[in-house]
Amino acid sequence: MIHNIMSEFLGTALMIVFGVGVHCDEVLNKTKYRGSGHLFAITTWGFGITIVLMVFGGVCINPAMAFAQAILGMIPWNCFIPYCVAEFLGGLCGACIVYVMYADHFKASENVVDSVAIRNIFSTNPNIRNLSRNFFVEAFDTFVFLSSVLGIAKYSEKMLPIGVGILVWAVGMGLGGPTGFAMNPARDLGPRLAYTLLPIKNKTDNDWRYGLLVPGIAPFVGAVCAALFVRGFLGI
Repeated sequence: MIHNIMSEFLGTALMIVFGVGVHCDEVLNKTKYRGSGHLFAITTWGFGITIVLMVFGGVCINPAMAFAQAILGMIPWNCFIPYCVAEFLGGLCGACIVYVMYADHFKASENVVDSVAIRNIFSTNPNIRNLSRNFFVEAFDTFVFLSSVLGIAKYSEKMLPIGVGILVWAVGMGLGGPTGFAMNPARDLGPRLAYTLLPIKNKTDNDWRYGLLVPGIAPFVGAVCAALFVRGFLGI
């Protein structure tokens, strides 16, 4: 149990180091890869999650995935809350590590890079705010993602790390435009809290209402739908 909790913490932290790190590369002033674009960022997210799964095995690194697996009986329910706590703390820790790495670039971006763009390094936010539609998008994205991960695990288990990386790339490119495809409360809320706590100057509103509602709750709705689908259709 302790080993699994530590794997969830470390795996989520490493995922965020890759993910928030690539957004720092893309957004902050005077980085080597500033302005590389969304394809650069989404590809790094996909590759990063592949590496996490190769290193830590079949970790959830996502409270929504832990919820779906608990519903399906793949993990015991008494693991769910400890996994979620470990994943949120991993997201927070990973984002803080990235801030330390890029502290000089955050300083170089003061009054140069838009404060909303700085905030969006850490958390997902829509360009068109429509909470009901944003909620549906995140729930549906999560449904597609979790159903596909569980399907890959059943039919192509040896390809799971690479398959999930390709899946993240595909979901990001095809479905990520409206909301930024969090699909993972720990991925969004951990770094969102880090943005609140870190000594970043000229902060803008962190939009906790959106964060708690859309990337915070919608993925759990998608998880329930995914669990029902894979149980009823895939026979998991």
